[in-house]
Amino acid sequence: MNETLKVIRERRSIRKYKAEQIRDTELNAILEAGTWAPTGMGKQSPVMVLVQDRETIEYMTKLNAEIQGRPGTDPFYGAPTVVVVLADGENPNWMRDGSLVMGNLMLAAHSVGVGSCWINRALELFDLPEGKALLRKWGLSETLRGVGNCALGYADGDAPAPKPRKDGYIVRV
Repeated sequence: MNETLKVIRERRSIRKYKAEQIRDTELNAILEAGTWAPTGMGKQSPVMVLVQDRETIEYMTKLNAEIQGRPGTDPFYGAPTVVVVLADGENPNWMRDGSLVMGNLMLAAHSVGVGSCWINRALELFDLPEGKALLRKWGLSETLRGVGNCALGYADGDAPAPKPRKDGYIVRV
């Protein structure tokens, strides 16, 4: 099996991270992989916001948990790095473009030994006034919409076992 297919097959969502920050060489490789995701008509509508400061992650954790209806929980699982993937909501392909970026980030992370997990509720968070305020604070357009949060860090424990692939996943016609 070639290396790309092996990474696709072995990647798992990590839900417990060590506090240790990701090394720059690994982080830069992961972020660059995100820039190479295909986008509709090559318009490159996504933007990745790298968040590593504890205060911002804690604020996003609080908002995300409230949206989820589970205040006081940590939907980012203690990850020391979060990459917020946003895309221009005025582009009809914004969600698809950003989703491909998320996929590239998670596959690249696994390929360099970093754990990852797609954390939902970026869409809801960045449609809120608090999310719009973050966009302004970061100097970004308020037309950006949240696609996903990519939690990144070194796994604290073993990756979960894969679930069996469902019957009927592939239909040939």
